[in-house]
Amino acid sequence: RRSDVYQILSRSIAPSISGSYTVDIKKAIVVMLLGGCRKKLPDGLRLRGDINVLLLGDPSTAKSQFLKFASRVAPVGIYTSGKGSSAAGLTASVVKDARGEFFLEGGAMVLADG
Repeated sequence: RRSDVYQILSRSIAPSISGSYTVDIKKAIVVMLLGGCRKKLPDGLRLRGDINVLLLGDPSTAKSQFLKFASRVAPVGIYTSGKGSSAAGLTASVVKDARGEFFLEGGAMVLADG
């Protein structure tokens, strides 16, 4: 086992994008892609362990490129940009999985005219 696996994985996220500001962003994306631990609290409440990341920043700081990379390597991922979000619309639905647990499933809804 390697002790530096977290650093290796974070360096492998969008390797063409570099800079000191990208280190923490890449680590956040690794954690998001791997997910957290499910927990069951003593009162019976279940925490899914999903990790979400919100990227905010100045223009031209590769936010879209990071998200495109993550959507390509994620087993289930949908990428939509600000412009695409306005034109298509974003949706979320509550879905029950095979274990009987509910989760949100995101999607893009294409609007039709005519």
